[in-house]
Amino acid sequence: MLISVIIPVYNVKEYLEKCVNSVMDTDFTDYEIILVDDGSTDGVCPELCDKIASAHPKTVRVIHQQNKGLGGARNTGIDAAKGEYLLFVDSDDTVVKNTLSILANKIKETGSDIIAFNIYTENALGERNALNSNYACYSKPFTLKEHPEFLLSLPNAWSRIWKKTLYTENNIQYPERAWYEDIRTTLKVFAKAESIFTINDNLYVYLQREGSIMRSANIERNVEIIDAFEDIISWFKQQGLFEEYKDELCRLAIDNIIIAASVRVLMANTKHPLLTKFKDYTKENFPDFKKNKYINKIPGMKKLAYKLVMGNRYKILKLLFTIKK
Repeated sequence: MLISVIIPVYNVKEYLEKCVNSVMDTDFTDYEIILVDDGSTDGVCPELCDKIASAHPKTVRVIHQQNKGLGGARNTGIDAAKGEYLLFVDSDDTVVKNTLSILANKIKETGSDIIAFNIYTENALGERNALNSNYACYSKPFTLKEHPEFLLSLPNAWSRIWKKTLYTENNIQYPERAWYEDIRTTLKVFAKAESIFTINDNLYVYLQREGSIMRSANIERNVEIIDAFEDIISWFKQQGLFEEYKDELCRLAIDNIIIAASVRVLMANTKHPLLTKFKDYTKENFPDFKKNKYINKIPGMKKLAYKLVMGNRYKILKLLFTIKK
């Protein structure tokens, strides 16, 4: 079997059937769908998963488990997968028509370990915007050593299809019940891939909804971005790769700790101690981060946010984001 589509399921009764139907809207047949019911408590999803599997017994399998979080559900899917390649789809999202056949053709063309593609974001009104997931689109297969800047791509699991052995042979797993599970995992898999190929197609539709994990109002959990970088830095050092990718990891720290996590926190509390902790942690691990070679390439609004955070101008930044919303 070529492709296993892994769909973690947790209390998504409004979205699940649409998600599964979008995957199955293809002329490709050499695939399976694994629904990992991650301890759903809505009284609907466990039975709905079974109903979908009963309607498509040759294609859909269901695994019911106690709640392990998104990362834990993905790990269960990886362990159970029969496919050579893995496609992760969150259960409130969808893919475009013939996504599987497009990816299968690229796998057969290139033999690459990873095929990376672009996505759409979709709001509650059904309006879509195209978004580049990858730092750049390259004309031929490459390795991270050849294009280290590719580490700066969005780290989400669902905008690539992955060779299963990248996970299983390198002992790479998603953390359970953690925020930032993608960045803690994707960077490691990129580093282990012997061949990566990018395509410009927008194949995935990410639904932006208020109930999603990263929109949670629990600002204290933003400290987990530090846990994530502790994991990342430790792994790259253990692999003897930290110095080789130090510039890229530093820029990722700027993007994810100083900018993104700080903005999430200051939107709730401009005096929160995490704001200082984020800057101190970045300085401790990347003492020269202000001289990082990628800083000048930070795009407009993000660069302004960086400058305001570094200048402790939190109230101004909060006002700007409030106006933008």
